[in-house]
Amino acid sequence: MHGTEAPSAWVTRWTHLLSAQSRVLDLACGAGRHMRWFAEHGHTCVGVDRSPEALEVAKAYGQVIEADIEAGPWPLQDQKFDAVIVTHYLWRPLIPRILESLSPQGLLIYETFALGHEKFGKPSRPDFLLKPGELLQICAQMHVIAYEDGFSDQPPRCVQRIAATTQVPSSGQQFGLGYR
Repeated sequence: MHGTEAPSAWVTRWTHLLSAQSRVLDLACGAGRHMRWFAEHGHTCVGVDRSPEALEVAKAYGQVIEADIEAGPWPLQDQKFDAVIVTHYLWRPLIPRILESLSPQGLLIYETFALGHEKFGKPSRPDFLLKPGELLQICAQMHVIAYEDGFSDQPPRCVQRIAATTQVPSSGQQFGLGYR
């Protein structure tokens, strides 16, 4: 079942940026591997997925919402999160909703497949693969902390990854994020 494996190294790498007891949204959460990670680190988690079987597992780590976010209404209207986590999922019409879900000091951690991945397996349709630099364009109005675009060999795949905040911290300010 998707979401039972270990959390993404990209996601765990940036966890330290969140203040204690942050509110985290795991979008397309599957069985909640990232919800589990954040809950173990003292954060409050909300997970959204369309699979009731996966959500049955994920509910052990926080609130879960069963929703088809591609065909149905956005289930998180007017809710804000200190962090939004998205991995292995791309539905471009949702990008504005995802960004709107970030609090004024919010952190976006996004990691998904990019063009070139079709050589290695699914997803292989261009609709589900990021174009070169696409995450940078999506986050153009944000402060990009880290970005990667290219080949990863564990397992072989082409990915883009970004960690970005909604505000640029000025000297000495933390804006709710645990900058070190």
